[in-house]
Amino acid sequence: MPRLPAVDPATATGRTKEIFEGPLKGKHFNIFKAMANSPAALDAYLGLAGALGNANLSAKEQEVIHLAIGNANNCDYCQAAHTAIGKMVGLTDEQTVAARRGTIDDDAKLNALATFALAIHEKRGFIDDEDLAAFKDAGYTDAHVPEVLATYALATYTNFFNHVAETEIDFPVVAGV
Repeated sequence: MPRLPAVDPATATGRTKEIFEGPLKGKHFNIFKAMANSPAALDAYLGLAGALGNANLSAKEQEVIHLAIGNANNCDYCQAAHTAIGKMVGLTDEQTVAARRGTIDDDAKLNALATFALAIHEKRGFIDDEDLAAFKDAGYTDAHVPEVLATYALATYTNFFNHVAETEIDFPVVAGV
């Protein structure tokens, strides 16, 4: 059972109403309805997610990070949501499962991305020179490094938010990996 009440977009007021009628129009998912208990927290999410919309990392690549980190953080909500979103941006069913496992055998570049994101996670950012070199050897640039970190931060924020809120999953549930 959710720990935070869902804010009803139909009865929201103030900044929360502006958000639901603006950037989240038609996207009234449970995570956003729970996060809307604090318009500032919802704005923080939207600010980072919006900025990443202009990233060098593609939406598909960002979904790989969300899937790998969602699984590493045991976030069932994010694994379900990002599996659905990942498929919408071009990941195959097999790649969504593989990304959650952290190893994408059919795409060396996406595999390097998942490996790098998980290295950041496991080493708390204290990656080795070899981790960075392998990431760059796969075709990524210096510009991609901070974008991976920003996507990681967003993934971690939503993962931990869902743990605290016990957000009810409103996407197709995915089987564990």
